[in-house]
Amino acid sequence: MDKALYVAMTGARASLQAQGTLSHNLANTDTPGFKEALANTEAFPVKGSGYASRVDALHVDAGFNRRMGAQQITGNPLDLSLQAGNWLAVQAPGNGADGAPAGEAYTRGAALSITPNGQLVTAGGHPVLDENGNPIAIPPHQAMDIGNDGTISIIPLGEGPQTMANIGRIRVVQAEDARLQRGLDGLMRNTDPQQPFVQAQGKSLESGQLEGSNVDAAGALVQMIQLQRQYEMQVKVIKNGDENARSANTLLRLGG
Repeated sequence: MDKALYVAMTGARASLQAQGTLSHNLANTDTPGFKEALANTEAFPVKGSGYASRVDALHVDAGFNRRMGAQQITGNPLDLSLQAGNWLAVQAPGNGADGAPAGEAYTRGAALSITPNGQLVTAGGHPVLDENGNPIAIPPHQAMDIGNDGTISIIPLGEGPQTMANIGRIRVVQAEDARLQRGLDGLMRNTDPQQPFVQAQGKSLESGQLEGSNVDAAGALVQMIQLQRQYEMQVKVIKNGDENARSANTLLRLGG
C-alpha cells in the first residue's frame, strides 16, 4: 500500500511543479520577447529487487515554445524586434541559484534603454554586447539610429547630419533552439560553450517595434484548471490508500 501512496504522491508533485511553470508563463504574458516555458512528465521505473511494478511520475523541463510573439509597433528607436532564430547577446552575472556562469547570455526581449552613464542595457539591466563581445557605450548624441543589421549610428551633440558616424554593431547571434537553456534569471545560455554562436548576417532585426510574449493566456488558464483537477484526483488516491491501510491494520489487530 505504501508503494501506491508514493506513486500517487509523485504524480501530485509533478502536477504542482507543472502549475508553477504555468504560473510563471502567465506572469510574463506582457513581457516583450518572452518564450513560453514548457513542462511535461515522464514515467520513471523504480529499479530494485523483485518485480519492476513501481513506476513514478517525474516532472521534466521540456524547453520553451519557439513560436514568435505578436509584433508591436512602438516607434521607439531603442525597441528592437529580432528575426526568427536570432537572439540578442547580453552580459549576465553569474547566478548562484542555478550555477549559471557569468558571461554571454541571450534574450529576445530587446526593449533597450541608455543609462545615465551611456551604457546600452535591456529592460532587465543587462548590458548589451557588441560584435566583439564588449558592453556597448553610447556617447552623448542628438540623434541615434539602429540599422537592420544591428549597426548603431549617432549624430554627436551640436553637429549636423553630415557627421553621422557608426559607433558599433550590436551582437545578434543565430542560435539553434536545441542548444539554448533558460536560467533562473530568465536568460538563455549556450549549452555547448565550446561552439560559440555566430553573428547573424544581413537583416537581423527591426527597429521601432517589439516582439510580444508568445504565451497563450487563455490556453494557460485552461491547462491550470486541468492540472488542478489532476492534483485533486491524486490527493483522493492518497487519502483512499491511507484509509485502506488503516482498515487493513485494524483487521490484522482484530485477527491477532
